Amino acid sequence: MDLPESFPEILELIQPELLQVNLQLKKALKSDVNLIQDIGEHIINSGGKRIRPVLVLLSSKALGLTGIQPILTANIIELIHTATLLHDDVVDGSELRRGKPCANISFGNAASVLTGDFLYSRAFELMCELNNLPIMKVLAAASNKIAEGEVQQLEHCHNPDISEQIYFEIIYAKTAKLFEAACHVPAVLAQASPEITQAFINYGKYLGTAFQIIDDVIDYESDPDQMGKNMGDDLAEGKTTLPLIIAMKLGSEAQKNFIRNLIKTGELDTIPEALLTISEILKSTQALKISRELAKQEALKALKALEALEPIGRIQDSPLHAIHALKNLCELAWSRVA
Repeated sequence: MDLPESFPEILELIQPELLQVNLQLKKALKSDVNLIQDIGEHIINSGGKRIRPVLVLLSSKALGLTGIQPILTANIIELIHTATLLHDDVVDGSELRRGKPCANISFGNAASVLTGDFLYSRAFELMCELNNLPIMKVLAAASNKIAEGEVQQLEHCHNPDISEQIYFEIIYAKTAKLFEAACHVPAVLAQASPEITQAFINYGKYLGTAFQIIDDVIDYESDPDQMGKNMGDDLAEGKTTLPLIIAMKLGSEAQKNFIRNLIKTGELDTIPEALLTISEILKSTQALKISRELAKQEALKALKALEALEPIGRIQDSPLHAIHALKNLCELAWSRVA
């Protein structure tokens, strides 16, 4: 078997396990309340790369784990992620996700929030099936940190004075922490050494950070058909993301004030060609290019963390393929365009 290079090749490496994850997700969504099942299926079946379950399965394979535990863990991680999406779309007033109407648009805010609560509680039911207190602590801490990050982001909504430090704090909490947990839990299940466990923690943290930075870059690069949401949605929601922080740092006073005003008001529709002007500012300041470079630096940190796994990769063939796949995800994370 050739070493996996592209994302489809990486998925092929764990295809049997992914099929099991999808089957278990359908079981987890079953409820006597039809609306719960409809909303859960709406968001889970709406597409996406399933990157978090992929991380669980690849990390498990790299550590030689087999059986039901990696499948359960992947389901728990995906249920937590899906619950956060339902809540986030309500808070942000989002209309599109992956090119389709968000659940809050199709089913209403109240139903989306309550179904998100259901998915959270279902995730914790599955945690009990793992019957492993250290893992429950990891996942509970991750869930708590995600909520904290979302509140911190809300606190800074329409605030143009966010520093890079605060931005990185927010994206670690709201995104990278669950990536970290997806890689951390398999190491706990495998009873890996402290050094190997920390390597997986660091890998997930830095990969998740790179992933979110690129998401924030793509918000200004793609049209709805490519990205699955409207260009400039983050700005309309008052989110001061890394490209805007860099543009305000490097732009002229007029450019800085233009961005500040849009962040404060979020009223893109009231200013003629506002998005075109923002695109020109981002281009002239090279803010998107610089943001991509910072994402690359985070991805390189993730790659560096995997050096601790080299002794594992020399033991047998299967872990080597999984470790190689984890390495390739680093480049795929920062270089993606949609």
